[in-house]
Amino acid sequence: MSLRRPSKDQPEIFEFNSSSLEAAKNIISMYPEGKQQSAVMALLYIAQRQNNNWIPLAAMKYIAKFLNMPYIKVYEVATFYTMYNLSPVGKYFVQVCTTTPCMIRGANQLVEACKEKISENENELSKDKSCSWMEVECLGACVNAPMLQINEDYYEDLDKEKTIEILDKILQGEVPKPGSYRGRINNEPENNRKTLLDLKNA
Repeated sequence: MSLRRPSKDQPEIFEFNSSSLEAAKNIISMYPEGKQQSAVMALLYIAQRQNNNWIPLAAMKYIAKFLNMPYIKVYEVATFYTMYNLSPVGKYFVQVCTTTPCMIRGANQLVEACKEKISENENELSKDKSCSWMEVECLGACVNAPMLQINEDYYEDLDKEKTIEILDKILQGEVPKPGSYRGRINNEPENNRKTLLDLKNA
């Protein structure tokens, strides 16, 4: 795995806002006495969510003090796991699954849409700085492939046209409706069930 480096442009200070602070305290309370440092991953996620989807060095230092642990240990966790973004990704962070099931079902078309609507390159902010995109490994919605994730929401059963519609909405500051874009509920079969329709005769 390549070395992941923090952004060169860093804010000087960071602290949890009231809702993040409440969430952090609630998580820490679930750990036994003396084991609170184990909450570091959850607190990094809270910081990322608060800070427009990325974690500045100031947030890592803040969390280190919050958990009474060495800053380098927080830094090691944040730089190791790819779910933590170390530089700005924009208000909307688009992750396109290109693992085998999605690729077979046309994930390359979703990548093409991102290149056309957001930026030519991965991890590059759009012109208005509102969003960026990247290819990722399996997001766990293989049955509804191809799919992508925007922040915390899943968008499934996509093609290039539907992906462009979704990207146009986020570029206009709108939040598109998550879920299947072929009208399925969860991962039900299309055109209703075809098996186990008469359980009485089973």
